[in-house]
Amino acid sequence: MSRRLLFVVNDAAFFISHRLPIALSAQLNGYEVRIASMPGPAVEEVKKHGFFHYELPLTRSGKNPLSELLVIFSIYRLFRHWRPDLVHLVTIKPVIYGNIAARLAGVHGVVAAVSGLGFIFIAGGLKASLVRTGVKWLYRFAFGKKNLRVIFQNPDDRDVLLNIAMLDPGKVELIRGAGVNLNHYPALPEPDGTPVVSLAARLLVDKGVGEFIEAARLLKQRGVEARFCLIGDTDPGNPATITSKDLDAWREEGIVELLGFRTDVAQLFASSHIVVLPSYREGLPKVLLEAAACGRAVVTTNVPGCRDAIEPGISGLLVPVRDPVALADAIQTLVVDTNLRRTMGRAGRELAEREFAIERIVKAHLDVYKKLEVGI
Repeated sequence: MSRRLLFVVNDAAFFISHRLPIALSAQLNGYEVRIASMPGPAVEEVKKHGFFHYELPLTRSGKNPLSELLVIFSIYRLFRHWRPDLVHLVTIKPVIYGNIAARLAGVHGVVAAVSGLGFIFIAGGLKASLVRTGVKWLYRFAFGKKNLRVIFQNPDDRDVLLNIAMLDPGKVELIRGAGVNLNHYPALPEPDGTPVVSLAARLLVDKGVGEFIEAARLLKQRGVEARFCLIGDTDPGNPATITSKDLDAWREEGIVELLGFRTDVAQLFASSHIVVLPSYREGLPKVLLEAAACGRAVVTTNVPGCRDAIEPGISGLLVPVRDPVALADAIQTLVVDTNLRRTMGRAGRELAEREFAIERIVKAHLDVYKKLEVGI
């Protein structure tokens, strides 16, 4: 009888972009794999890959306590109905709610993937502080399950939750990101012409989009010849989203080219010379792994997750967070110094081959599953 593995994730699109290779490999290794998420367009793609999908009443930013309790109950009911041997919980709400439900439902083994601590651990103010206190207690209860492994993408997030959640160090695994398919992101020579500087991300304040825009303004004022491309779309469900009004103003100003949501990131990076991510905090940003695979030098912030995705001074440059002047200076360095830029790009590809290849990441996850299988 095959072992039953259930992925619980907020958004099916995130599962497709960050966990699909793991699920497919688990299936090939004898697991019966199913997926549970909130409804959305990407659910059809999940089904096209042959996975049974369960719909959950998850929301991105639900604030109604009764609705959130309903989510926990729905996950609990699903666990009792299908009785998975292992559950793999991905993103903050599934990690917390899914662990609570798993403890109540008696699920044998749980993998909790902490892919970042989220907006609430970045935001300031009294309200955010109160919510953080509640989240800490929820993590503490959620991580009380005995047969549990918590996967972190960087050591800073690991150390935070070891402290606030009283997490047993023996339950911790460190796996550097979601990996990248090196065949899909080839390292091609830089194109000729004016250097292209690209930022690809959800358009959120805490991705450093505003700092990128201001850095582009500064470089234009300095007479630096470069094109600036902003790749991605707004995220209305996130309180930190850039607004359509902002986009209209930037479009009219003409400082950056707004490319919107794109699925051809490999081609866009191949057409770029530098990839930038001035984020305030990350788990381990997949876009920087993709940039490294494409052989592109990176400028990113010296914060958890971002600094873990590059080799500072070797495959890219680190700048202070929320500092558009330092960001502009670093971009200018790479725009002007072609040899340094290309050397860093080659080092990035070597880093991706050594640390971020999808085969390596998939194997690490399957090894975690095996640790939890004892007694099934």
